[in-house]
Amino acid sequence: MIEWLLAPIDPSRLHGVGMHLSWHGRVMVLAWAVLVPLGVVAARYFKVLPSQDWPNELDNRVWWFAHRGAQYLALALMLTGLWLILQVRGTTGSLTSQDWIHRYLGWGTLALAANQFLSGWLRGSKGGPTDPRGVMRGDHYDMTRRRLIFEALHKTSGYVALVFAVTAILTGLWQANAPVYMWTGVLGWWGVLGGVIYVVSAHTKRVATYEAIWGPQSKPPSDP
Repeated sequence: MIEWLLAPIDPSRLHGVGMHLSWHGRVMVLAWAVLVPLGVVAARYFKVLPSQDWPNELDNRVWWFAHRGAQYLALALMLTGLWLILQVRGTTGSLTSQDWIHRYLGWGTLALAANQFLSGWLRGSKGGPTDPRGVMRGDHYDMTRRRLIFEALHKTSGYVALVFAVTAILTGLWQANAPVYMWTGVLGWWGVLGGVIYVVSAHTKRVATYEAIWGPQSKPPSDP
């Protein structure tokens, strides 16, 4: 059993990619297979915590700090992984002739990640009674066009980035001819995460961001 787990997924090829490539894979998997999905789960399902007295208790920002912390830590790992892969540019190791697929998927994932951070930084002001500036008007509270564009762009490109990342991870494992235990570890983790999402979605009421912050009866002041 142990020998099977340690053996490369393709017995006809060696698994010997060197330090830079191996650490590139580790940090990218940690960023995209672990941290980013956990940040998405926090934002999607835990805007209102099970222990929170909602709607009497509003704007619990635990989900926000978890989401932002996971994404920024993932960003640091992504930049580290990018630096590592650029150090070995032009070397092939045990990679196959289809390594261009993984390369393009990787660049596409990074481009989508850049869009995520850029759109987040440009999302506009908050507004409302809990705004730290003490002003009511804000892009989020008024649901201005800027905020609507942000929400549509940020959410859509975020899910597309996850699809790109999953495919990049799987093709990267194949290119590196990763041992069986790496495949089972990554796929097993995704299975656990999927099970957690299923349980949480079945037993938790998902509350929209606007309602989580300002209550179930709230609506933008600019609405008729």
